[in-house]
Amino acid sequence: MLTVGAGLPRGLVKLAVEKGASAAELARRSGIALADLDNQDNRIAMDRYIALMRAAKDLTGDPALALHYGESVDLSDISITGLIMNASATMGEAFVQMNRFGRLAIEVEGVGAGEGRFRMTADHRGVWLVDTRSNPNDFPELTEVTFARMACHPRRFLPRPHFLEVHVTHPEPSYRSEYERIFQCPIVFNAEWNAWRGDPEIASHRVQLHPKYVFGVLSEKAEQLLKELENTRTARGRVEAQLMLILHKGDASMDSVAQSLAISRQTLFRRLKAEGVTFEKVLDDLRHRLALGYLAGRKASVNETAYLVGFSDPAAFSRAFKRWTGKSPSEMRGG
Repeated sequence: MLTVGAGLPRGLVKLAVEKGASAAELARRSGIALADLDNQDNRIAMDRYIALMRAAKDLTGDPALALHYGESVDLSDISITGLIMNASATMGEAFVQMNRFGRLAIEVEGVGAGEGRFRMTADHRGVWLVDTRSNPNDFPELTEVTFARMACHPRRFLPRPHFLEVHVTHPEPSYRSEYERIFQCPIVFNAEWNAWRGDPEIASHRVQLHPKYVFGVLSEKAEQLLKELENTRTARGRVEAQLMLILHKGDASMDSVAQSLAISRQTLFRRLKAEGVTFEKVLDDLRHRLALGYLAGRKASVNETAYLVGFSDPAAFSRAFKRWTGKSPSEMRGG
């Protein structure tokens, strides 16, 4: 399942509300709980983000809302990816980081882990930045947001226009005049690719809107987030994510997890086996890790911890904890 970082829908909701949409109605139509957008590192299903975009266009009466979102909201306001790009030394480095960490902002079809969504190429007309995602016309608003953002925000520090020509694969919309206003260059609709031709010297233009040390701090955090995102793509990671939701309910069974993942028990067994683990091992390791966190941080009592990690019997929890650590839960908690 493709996802987006919570910052993207949060920024879109904010813009739509400013334009007259109801936040509650946006949430209802998209199926997004607004509270889930408070933490920028949360992940939101792509299909819900698409539903949000369509609802926002309808409720604001603005068919060009995607263009306006890209124009008015900088990626650094809604994603760590944008912050890293702004901390990059040059535009060339910013493009590298965009490809490296872009999945933290939004995952797209046809681009897997370790691959970049964008590639740079050249022909007789010049240098092009190409969006390589598959089936772009299923969600052309993403092209509009992305290209509008790339066109508008670098103008703050670039010495001359960097967008020289824009090609998009979707048909010409009714609001072509907004394309012309925002991009300020020739536009080709129904093109063979989604790409823009840029200033040949663009890669060397200086960016670094933040001190140099900020780049390292942000990159380290982004690598951690990327690793967490990758973990959700493994069978083990998906099982752990589901277990986190149901451990406290006391029904952390393989059957319940398989059902929540919409697969059979046998399929789940095979996928975990292919990764060299069993369901029981994943459950035991997760309980161990969570219990250590709760007790070491004195975030919960022993009995509360037992409940939170899925033990209805505190004695059974104590025996498991002794097996994990050689200590009792009380000793670990410090009394």
